[in-house]
Amino acid sequence: MTGPADQPAPEKRTRSLTGFYVAVCVVIALGLFGGWFWKTWTVWWFDAAEAQRRQAEASAQLGLPVEKVIDLGGGVKLELVLIPAGRFRMGDQAGQDEDAGHQWVLITKPFYIGKYEVTQEVWEKVMGTNPSGFKGAKNPVESVSWDGCQEFLKKLNALPHPYPSPFGRGSKGEGLFRLPTEAEWEWACRAGTRTRFCFGGEESGLADYGWYDGNSGRTTHPVGAKKPNAWGLYDCHGNVWEWCGDWYHEYSQGWWPKVDPTGPVTGDHRVLRGESWLCIARGCRSACRVNDACPVLFSGILGFRLVASSSRTP
Repeated sequence: MTGPADQPAPEKRTRSLTGFYVAVCVVIALGLFGGWFWKTWTVWWFDAAEAQRRQAEASAQLGLPVEKVIDLGGGVKLELVLIPAGRFRMGDQAGQDEDAGHQWVLITKPFYIGKYEVTQEVWEKVMGTNPSGFKGAKNPVESVSWDGCQEFLKKLNALPHPYPSPFGRGSKGEGLFRLPTEAEWEWACRAGTRTRFCFGGEESGLADYGWYDGNSGRTTHPVGAKKPNAWGLYDCHGNVWEWCGDWYHEYSQGWWPKVDPTGPVTGDHRVLRGESWLCIARGCRSACRVNDACPVLFSGILGFRLVASSSRTP
């Protein structure tokens, strides 16, 4: 028979069970943390179907259309696309390109961005002149400086009622048109991708999406002639470089994302994105940026795209 001396001590048995439960809890916690960590750091990497789902969701929550057309009169229109908020790694993704570094970015509010680069007919409607060297009503306006873009924006935003803004006009510049921040531009261009281009990683596909030195004939082309990215934006690669609102700065690398970054408050050079008809295929990557463009610079390769944003969140 088994005597009392042969029975395991209750205290030891309790400690053993406690250690087992602690171990199980630790494993579960690590699993949950690992799932959260993986989702957090890969959630922005999505396909065209997910991009369109996110657009539709933001549209429904805001009560705004995915695409907005603003009539400037005389048959001239601005066409805009709603871009949802999101989080992504901005810059070189795989350490394989010369673009220096990357930074995590959080875009907290949806915004409208031009479906196309600003065309010559839109510029002429607002400004009354056309500075472009490669004439064509539907071609992107070029030979415009960053400072020149600011004059255009002032006149566009001063147009009388009905206001040409998808959000209407609020206080502190809300709803007014402006240049995109560099972060907004890349988030809009990538449309969820982590590849070199918005369509994938191979240069051979660029001819279907943009005008560059391999197919441009050394001139600009009418906007919208190539395929759009997953969010419905055209000519994000090539045709003309696009001015951004930021002063150029080096990326601030780290674990925590920059929230709605706008760049430094002062500087010498503004940022250009998207490359142009003059550039080689490899240069038209989503991450490619120019760091030496002074605000008064103008050239037949320089244009821009509009953005309008609001404080409204879904």
